[in-house]
Amino acid sequence: MKHCLVVDDSAVIRKVARRILEGLSFRITEAEDGEQALTVCRAQMPDAVLLDWNMPVMDGYDFLRALRALPGGCHPKVVFCTTENDVANIARAMRAGADEYIMKPFDKEIMTAKMQEVGLV
Repeated sequence: MKHCLVVDDSAVIRKVARRILEGLSFRITEAEDGEQALTVCRAQMPDAVLLDWNMPVMDGYDFLRALRALPGGCHPKVVFCTTENDVANIARAMRAGADEYIMKPFDKEIMTAKMQEVGLV
C-alpha cells in the first residue's frame, strides 16, 4: 500500500483528500504545516505528498526545497494544491521539485487523474 502525506493547514481539505486517497488505496498521514511534514518525512519517507502552498510556520515552497534536500527526498511524488492560478507560482513550484499540481477545490476525478499522471495509481 502506497503512503501519502497530506500537508494542509485546513482540516477540511485534509479530510476530503484523505477520503479520496484512501479510496485509491493509499495509507494516509496528515500534517498541518511544512515543519510537521518534514518531521514525518524524516521518520518515514512517503511515496507521495499532497502539498498545500499557503500555510503558516513553513509554506509549501520551503517544505518542498527542504524535502528534496533530505536523504531519499527525491523519491516522493509531490502534487501541490493551490487556490492560486498564478502561472508564476505554479512555475516556481515545478522548478522547486513538484511533479504536478491540483487547483482547489478538487474532486475524486481530478485527484485520480493527477495520481495517474505521476504514476501512483
